[in-house]
Amino acid sequence: MTMHPDDTPARLRLDAALADVAVTFRGMIAAADEVQCDCHWGSAEELAQLKSPDAELDPDLLYRTWTAPDWRDKGAVLRRILPQFSRDLVRGRVEPLFGVEDVGLVFAWGEWHRWPAPQSAAVAEFLHAWWAYSLVETDPAMPVHELLVLCTEASGTLAPWLTVWETLDHPVAHRHLAEAADRWDYDLLADELPWRTWHDEDRLRTELAAWLVHHARPRLRDQDAPEELLHRIRLIGLSGPARWEDPHWPDYRY
Repeated sequence: MTMHPDDTPARLRLDAALADVAVTFRGMIAAADEVQCDCHWGSAEELAQLKSPDAELDPDLLYRTWTAPDWRDKGAVLRRILPQFSRDLVRGRVEPLFGVEDVGLVFAWGEWHRWPAPQSAAVAEFLHAWWAYSLVETDPAMPVHELLVLCTEASGTLAPWLTVWETLDHPVAHRHLAEAADRWDYDLLADELPWRTWHDEDRLRTELAAWLVHHARPRLRDQDAPEELLHRIRLIGLSGPARWEDPHWPDYRY
């Protein structure tokens, strides 16, 4: 029997995770004493919608809600919108103004790791299922290199996401890896993290650079990646004159 693309194990896992988020956070509301500025955020009637359970928010209200940085109880607001927010994320309907790290920050500010076990487990499984699905999806709604940023900012760590990528022997995952490395090398060769972070930038940059050199480069070499890309990744593992005096140093200007 031919498997429909939407019935792959990765897609079924993601659908199950979305369903669990919907059930786990059903009935959640913002705190009764939550306030917002009616001049810059929205009306009292819109705020009242966040204090009522389950009703879908219109896209503009959802956007204003997740991007507002000044909620008194950020966790309660995130729990209120999570069923709709998670679906829209997977469908590519969430468009941050600056970068996907802002979406990850919403999760981090909500301190989801501190929530009751069933709630934190539902969020963790959603992020991991979305990550696993996107790695093998030919054209994911959110590019894999962006989703890694979101997951890292949401969790404060790179390790679990890179481990999954490293151990996945799949041609689509290899293609995503080449695309990500091609986007990251410019910043990493300048010893900078390729995105804005609220976490330990030096730790994340060092970890990402080491992973590209020691794990991603051998995988890409086996997949016949362009020699120019392989050399740029190799140079990330060098420092000082050994890096910029190498004959394969790209024609970058910083």
